Amino acid sequence: MTIEVGQVAPDFTLLDQGSNSVTLSELKGTKALVYFYPRASTPGCTTQAQGLRDSKAELDALNVVVLGVSPDTPKKLTNFINKQELNFTLLADEDHAVCEKYHVWQLKKFMGKENMGVVRTSFLIDEKGNIEHVFNKFKTKDHHEVVLDYLNSK
Repeated sequence: MTIEVGQVAPDFTLLDQGSNSVTLSELKGTKALVYFYPRASTPGCTTQAQGLRDSKAELDALNVVVLGVSPDTPKKLTNFINKQELNFTLLADEDHAVCEKYHVWQLKKFMGKENMGVVRTSFLIDEKGNIEHVFNKFKTKDHHEVVLDYLNSK
């Protein structure tokens, strides 16, 4: 199964970097870019986060809230935010239950080894709480551009 455009986005409540609860359905009325990434402070995840950080003004102008989701702890997310001066919310999905809801927790192969992990995927959720677009083909350094290109083409 996969998440498809047009369906209602699976709701969730997760702790952010400050251990505050964030519930997706409470963001209705704004667009949300929920992006799933494997692990805070790794090279690819850092590059992706920096691109979103540097595009925050453009995303704000388009009424888009950014939520990054990974299986990290809130403390690790705080360190990541502080080190990279990130200006958006990161959410801790330590038991990967939300990753599973969004079907991004999958068997991955890396350097000849197989293990379960997060497949880097982003979901644009519209103001009504429905999946508007799924981004799953991008390079970490271009992720923010792919998102902005889509938003600006509408």
